[in-house]
Amino acid sequence: MSDLYIHEYLLCINDLIAHKSVQSMRSYTQHGDTNCLAHSLYVSYYSYLISIKLQSFLKVDPRSIARGALLHDFFLYDWHEKSNRKGLHGFTHPKTALENATLHFQLNAIEKDIIIKHMWPLTPAPPKFFASFLVSMVDKYISTLEIFSIYPSKKNLISALVPCTSSRLL
Repeated sequence: MSDLYIHEYLLCINDLIAHKSVQSMRSYTQHGDTNCLAHSLYVSYYSYLISIKLQSFLKVDPRSIARGALLHDFFLYDWHEKSNRKGLHGFTHPKTALENATLHFQLNAIEKDIIIKHMWPLTPAPPKFFASFLVSMVDKYISTLEIFSIYPSKKNLISALVPCTSSRLL
C-alpha cells in the first residue's frame, strides 16, 4: 500500500470522513464483526485503487468512485434489528443511503449512481456508469471476505487509511 495512494485517497474523502453522520456509521454492524464505516472504507479504498489502475485505458473518475463508495451504505440504522421499515434491507437500503447522502452532501451523477446501484443485480436497474459496476463488484467481494472472517489485517488497513480516527472505527 503506497503512502502516495493513501494520501491522494484521503484528499478525496476528507470532508466526508470528518462528518458526524459518516462517523456514526461505525456504531452499526455490517457483516460479521465489521462495522458499516470500516466496510465502506474497504470498499471505497479498494475501488479507488482499482480505478487508478484502470485510468490508463478507461475513462474513470477515482475521486467520485472513492466518495460514492464511501457513502454506498450510508443508511444509518442497524439492519440486523427488526423495525417498521418497509421492504427487505437488501432491496431498500440503497435508496435510504442516497437520501441520507444527498441530505448531507452535494453529489455528482456518478456518486449518486454508485450509491443507488451498488446492489445490482439484486436491485433491477443496472449501473449507468462503469464506476457503479466496479463498486458493486468490490462491495460483493469485500462483503464475502467479511462474512467469512477472512479479511487480512483489518486494523492495519484502517489505521493506514484514517490514522486520526482508527481507534474509533473498530
